[in-house]
Order: sequence, then structure tokens, then C-alpha cells
Amino acid sequence: MAYQLSLLDKSPVAEGETPSQALARTLLLAQKAEEWGFHRFWLAEHHNTQGLASPSPEVLIAWILAHTRHLRVGSGGVMLQHYSPYKVAENFNLLASLAPGRVDLGVGKAPGGLPLSTRALQQGMNAEAKGDFASQLRALEGWLNADASDSAEEDRLLATPVPARPAQRFLLGASEGSAQLAAELNWQFVFAAHLNGNRRELAQALATYRHLSGGQSALVAVQVIVADSAAEADRLAADMQHYRVQVENGQSVTVATMAQAKAFIRQASATNYRIEPREAAVIKGTAAQVHDELEALHQHFGIAEFIIDTPLSSGAERVKSLELLANHHPVAA
Repeated sequence: MAYQLSLLDKSPVAEGETPSQALARTLLLAQKAEEWGFHRFWLAEHHNTQGLASPSPEVLIAWILAHTRHLRVGSGGVMLQHYSPYKVAENFNLLASLAPGRVDLGVGKAPGGLPLSTRALQQGMNAEAKGDFASQLRALEGWLNADASDSAEEDRLLATPVPARPAQRFLLGASEGSAQLAAELNWQFVFAAHLNGNRRELAQALATYRHLSGGQSALVAVQVIVADSAAEADRLAADMQHYRVQVENGQSVTVATMAQAKAFIRQASATNYRIEPREAAVIKGTAAQVHDELEALHQHFGIAEFIIDTPLSSGAERVKSLELLANHHPVAA
């Protein structure tokens, strides 16, 4: 296979399940992913969402690292706007010290929730001192780059423990601007095609990153549903849609349902807003059909690694979809 496959998991809580059951399945899926040969296993961050049980990826990362052997485990991603860059650096330096060479730090710009949770997470935070997202990311980069051996100053501030093998760094985004920022900081870039399926914007972002990073290839996150037949995959993917909400202050967010879009507007007390459907761009079908599409993307855009998001709430269907994907070995072109 000319491209690598990695997984993004959101710990969805299926109907009739408890969050504990959903989290137990996330661990099981990580262990299966290691057995099936996936390269990375990333945990998402979502707040105040009854149907998703993962608000703190760094906590889950530690649990999964302890129950796997060689799988890379990381965040997909930490929603940096809510947190101190110094504390994020401490968390991931600690994780990288616990499991050297196995930890990924993926950072995202989105809020990971609606305005109610954003206000709660940022309570007491000085917005002016915090700065914009690019400033926060540069601050995080600085803490991660600090070397304990550089200086013997007693009062020097470090994000300890300083690991021998730091976490790999990824910026998650769905725009050309995010690609530029990733290249500027020498972070790996992940285009979120699972949220923005626009091929023109994908092409622009990947080309910009490749040019500014000296030829590096970005990763691409995609929604994938695999079934025994194309008809079954179509059934599983029915009614999947994303919505982009933009309000008067320039704030925007992508949500999975119209109900979430309306909740965002209510919670933001927005009177001037726009809701736009976005292409869900689900790659679906049999394992052979899905691999054919991934191979076409690999050939056209030079994508060397796909982050697979399988948007199915049913645990059994999600596990089966990923097992079918992993067990199909396409003939090399």
C-alpha cells in the first residue's frame, strides 16, 4: 500500500449505551487498530455533547498508551483556544516521557463545542493577553522547543518533564491559512476533509503547504464508511450532512446537524448569521471501492497518509467498517 492509514475516534455513545461503554469500545478499537496495522490512533475533543464521551483527549491518550504496545496515539486535536499553551506543553511532554516515540500532539482551531461550553472553558481568561490562535500556537511551539540543557539559570521556566523524544506536532485545519501557519512553524499539516470536502480548497491548501514546507506532504482526514456491499454503505451514509455557521463577529463553526447549527446561533445570541450546507464528502462502498478512491487521492494529490473518521454511532458497524478497510490489500498500481 502506497499510503498509510490512521484512525480518528470520537468515542460516540450509541443509543442505549453509557459513556463508560463507549470509552471501553474506544480502547478496544485502539487495540484492534494496532492489530490491524493502522499507523496512528487519534482522539477528538468535544464538549457538552451527550453523544460523544471524549472531552479530554490527553486523558484517553494516557489510558490507551498503557494498553497498547507500539501504536502511535495522539490528539485530533487539542482545542488550543481554551487552554494555556504552557499547560498543553506540560501535558504532552509528560505523555511523551511516559511513551517515548509514540505520542502525537494534534492542535485544532475550532472550539470543539457550542458557545455555552466555550464560555465555561474560557471563564476568567483574559482574551487580550491570550492573543489570537496563531500567537497561542507560536507560544506552544516555544514551550515544546525549550531544551533543559540550554541554560543553567535557576529561575528559568520549562514545560517539564522535557522528553528525550518529544511528541510529533500536527496542525489540523481546513484552509490555506492553516497550511501557511503549519509550514511557518514546521508543524505537519492535516487537512480536515472530513469537515470540508471542497476539492478546490483541499488542492490549494495542500499545494501551499508543500510549497512553503519545502516539499512535505500533508495528511488528510476523510470520512469513510465500508460495508459488505455498496448498497449497504449507501444506507449507512444516508442523511449525513455538515453545516457551516457564520455569525456577525466573524466567528464560524462546522456542525453535524441543523439542530446543532440553531443551538449555536441561540447560545451565541446571534441576530445576523448564515447557515450553509457543506459537502460531507463521505468515501463509501466496499473495501475495494474505498481503497480505489483513496488511491486516486494519493495519486492526484500526493497524500501519503489518511486519517480515517468513520461517522457511525453503532459500535459494531464502526468496528466492522474499519476491519473491512484494514483487511483489504489493494494491488499496487
